[in-house]
Amino acid sequence: MSILRACLGLLLVLFATAARADEPPVFDATQRRLIRSFGPWPPAFRIDSGNPLSGRPEAVRFGAVLFAEPRLSKNGALACQNCHQPQHGWAEPVARSHGLDRLDRNAPGLLDSRLHRWFGWDGASDSLWAAAIRPILDPREMGGSTAIVADLLRRDPALACLARQADDAAATSPDDESLLVLAARALAAFQETLVSPRTAFDDFRDALLTDDHAVMARYPVSAQRGLALFTSHGQCATCHSGPAFTNGEFHDTGMPFFVIGADGTRGVDPGRHRGIARLKANPFNRLGRYNADPQSPAVLPVRHVAQQHRNWGEFKVPSLRSLLFTGPYMHDGSKPDLASVVQHYSDLDEDRLHSDGEAILKPLRLSAEESRDLVAFLQSLSAPAVAASDYETLKAEARRLCP
Repeated sequence: MSILRACLGLLLVLFATAARADEPPVFDATQRRLIRSFGPWPPAFRIDSGNPLSGRPEAVRFGAVLFAEPRLSKNGALACQNCHQPQHGWAEPVARSHGLDRLDRNAPGLLDSRLHRWFGWDGASDSLWAAAIRPILDPREMGGSTAIVADLLRRDPALACLARQADDAAATSPDDESLLVLAARALAAFQETLVSPRTAFDDFRDALLTDDHAVMARYPVSAQRGLALFTSHGQCATCHSGPAFTNGEFHDTGMPFFVIGADGTRGVDPGRHRGIARLKANPFNRLGRYNADPQSPAVLPVRHVAQQHRNWGEFKVPSLRSLLFTGPYMHDGSKPDLASVVQHYSDLDEDRLHSDGEAILKPLRLSAEESRDLVAFLQSLSAPAVAASDYETLKAEARRLCP
C-alpha cells in the first residue's frame, strides 16, 4: 500500500510539474514596455524625402519591372530577383549568393527595408536607392554599367515609356548618370512596398496591451516563454529592438570574418569598417548632388559617421520579421536554421569578440527547453506565407500601360 501511495504521489508531482510548464509566463512591467515597443505593425508609410519618386505609383510599377529585368546586367542574364526571390522573403535560400562570381555574403531579405537607415551587411549605402545601384555596377554581381542602364532605358520602348511616366525630365535627360539614378530611385520606390505581413506575435502583442486573454490564449505557450526569455536575461532586445526587431546598427556577434574565395584563397571581410569607407566615397550618398533633400535629418549620420578600430568584423543587425523565409542566416549564411543561430548565442565564444568592442553579448547558456522556446518565438514573427501576387500584378499593370 505504501508503494502505491508513493507512486500516486510521484504521479501527482509529475502532473503538477507538467501543468506548471504549460502555464503562460507572467510579464513584468519592464517586459510589457519592451513588448509594447515591438509595434504597432505595420508601421505607417513615410516618404523618403531624398528620393523624389518615393511613394509614386508610376515609379513603383517601373521599379517592379526593373527588378525583374536581366538586361541591367553585363551578361543580360542576371536580374535583382535572382538573389532576392519573393517566395524566400525577397532573399535567396543559399549561404552565399552567386552573381557573375561567387560572393562572400548572404543575400539579405528586402522586406521592411524602407525602415532602415543603412543598407547592406556593412552599411555601405545610406539610402534604398543608392543601395540599388551597388549590385548593378558591382563586377562580381550584375557587372552592369551606367552606359548599359542608360542605353536600355532609351532604346527599349516599354521601359522608356515607364521611365517617362515615373519622371519625364530624368527619362529624357542626355546624361547617362541621371538615367541610372532614375532607375535606382524607381527600384527603391518598389522595394518600399515590400512589407512583412502581420503575425501571430502582433496579435498577441496587441492583446497583451488590452488584457484580451481570449486572443492571448491563441498564442502558443512555448512562444510566450520564448518571448519572456527574449525580453529578460536573453537581452536579445538590446539589438533586436523596435517594431522591425532591429536597431539598424552594426555589432560584433562573435562570427568569424574570414572568407574563402572561389579559388580557395583566404581573405578577410572587414564588415562595417570597410563599409564606412565605401559609404564616404560613394558619389550617390546623401551628401552627394543627387540627394533631393540635403536638409533631411538622415544626412547627419552620414556626415558624422567615422571608422573606428572596433568596426572590424561588425555586421548589420538584421530584422527578425519573416525570417522563416530568409535562411540560411548570418552575414555569411553559415547558420542553416534558427536552432543553430540560437545555439550560437547560447554557446558564444567570448574570445571571438573584440576586446575594444561593446560588452553586450554573453553566452546565454540555454537549456534545451529554453532553446526550443526561443526558436518558437522567433518562428512566430513570420506569417504562414509571403505572397508575391502584388509583384506580379504590378508588372502586369506596367505591361498593359506600356506594352
